[in-house]
Amino acid sequence: MPSTIARRLAALTSVLLAPLALAAQIELDTGLIEGTTADKAASVHVFRGIPYAAPPVGDARWKSPMTAAAWEGVRPATEFGNICPQGPGLAQMTGEALPTLSEDCLYLNVWTTTAGTDANQPVMVWIHGGGLSLGWSHQALYDGVNLAKRGVVLVSINYRLGALGFLAHPLLSAESGTSGNYGLLDQIAALEWVQRNIAAFGGDPGNVTIFGESAGGTSVQALLASPHSKGLFHRAIVQSAWLTDTNYAALNEGSPAGPSAEERGANWGNAQFPEADSLEALRAVDMATINTAQQAGFGVHVTIDGDFMPAHVLTVFATGKQMDVPVMAGTNTDEGTMFVGALPFDTVADYEAATKAGLGEHAATVLALYPATDAASLFQAKNQFITDTWFVWGTRNMLAGMANVASPAWQYHFSRRSIANPMMGAAHAAEIAYAFSNLTGPAAGNGTDQGLSDAMVRYWVQFAATGDPNVDGLPAWPAYDAESDQHLELGDEIKAGSGHRKVAVDKLNAIWAARAGIASP
Repeated sequence: MPSTIARRLAALTSVLLAPLALAAQIELDTGLIEGTTADKAASVHVFRGIPYAAPPVGDARWKSPMTAAAWEGVRPATEFGNICPQGPGLAQMTGEALPTLSEDCLYLNVWTTTAGTDANQPVMVWIHGGGLSLGWSHQALYDGVNLAKRGVVLVSINYRLGALGFLAHPLLSAESGTSGNYGLLDQIAALEWVQRNIAAFGGDPGNVTIFGESAGGTSVQALLASPHSKGLFHRAIVQSAWLTDTNYAALNEGSPAGPSAEERGANWGNAQFPEADSLEALRAVDMATINTAQQAGFGVHVTIDGDFMPAHVLTVFATGKQMDVPVMAGTNTDEGTMFVGALPFDTVADYEAATKAGLGEHAATVLALYPATDAASLFQAKNQFITDTWFVWGTRNMLAGMANVASPAWQYHFSRRSIANPMMGAAHAAEIAYAFSNLTGPAAGNGTDQGLSDAMVRYWVQFAATGDPNVDGLPAWPAYDAESDQHLELGDEIKAGSGHRKVAVDKLNAIWAARAGIASP
């Protein structure tokens, strides 16, 4: 590997021979990379497919991420990297081609207008959603050109998914002392890479905002609650975090919500690979077979391991042990429309019977919160039930826990209904295109949508820059506190409101406390 001096001489040679290309050439701690121009008029450069950790393959499967190897010469950063093994479902939903799948998938991307300068711009690190089982860093919605134009350095990352990212297993725990959470540890490794390297792109390592949606929001919550995150970021945006009573599991203790993480993992491994009775055998199973098996029914979850995740995330917030950084969080009106098929009943009678069978003494409370008398109201009951129990409940309890630290919190409610597909309403993930200024279809030519997108980008960037989303020329965004319970509605109008789904969440908290034995925040 050439010395630092040799690298700089190589960079100087590139200046003399190809001055126009130099703006996209950067020195990292692992070697030189060269990106490309993403928007010439705005001087946005993009660096694609940068390895932030070693490939987690072979003996490194189901281990904490390891340091990426250095390279000689200039590494092209013009093509996006492989994506982590997953099924085709998300690609089919979005209409995108599924990129190359590989366990060698720990890559990130950077968009910036200040490569090679000491501009110290705010840094925003995007963590994609997909149920911790699907998704990748360079989906079309996540193109970073328009955010970079607004004066931030944008980073998007891949992380291990499904069983390859979240398997807890007694054999793995015996080897390392704990298991599970590998995908979250990948996110930590990416944030450590940002600390070491982002200044070369004109970013400020002392002003890093993490943000993510759905499982990306789940990840942001987990990072806020983990002691491993200390010093790695300074603000957090939580968009529609997916949090239920089953997507967290203690490493080796069961609960009323289900078996321990190790028991879940052992049951899955025994069912899928009965002949693989050792770690060596499990690690010898080829990627395609693992990928098929994780699609067949791996129940992904965050593991409460006493190390990365010391307790359930809501317990961490309820006791004030989370990162003391400003937080912005919110949900959409119709999170559930995308998932109504997950509730397996088609008639009001089936709905009522399933609720009574599943919730017992709490069924009457739930049926009153989500009443249904016919097909139309049943659809809305499913939508609201999922919206509240998968998304709003966790977000509001997390925000309530912010009272236990000094940093402020800010709540939003996204209510802009789709004009392309009105039945979906203000659906899950609908806000992403607005926050990235990447509107498509009818919304791209609609003044209301364009105005809302412009406002959201300004709020998001202002929060990343200062920890307070309020910006001149836009409606005031009141800070959140439990007493006033205010939020900013982002919809046909932008306006302040209060008490969003409070009655429902208070009743759900009582049910949670009774069923899970965890005190309500």
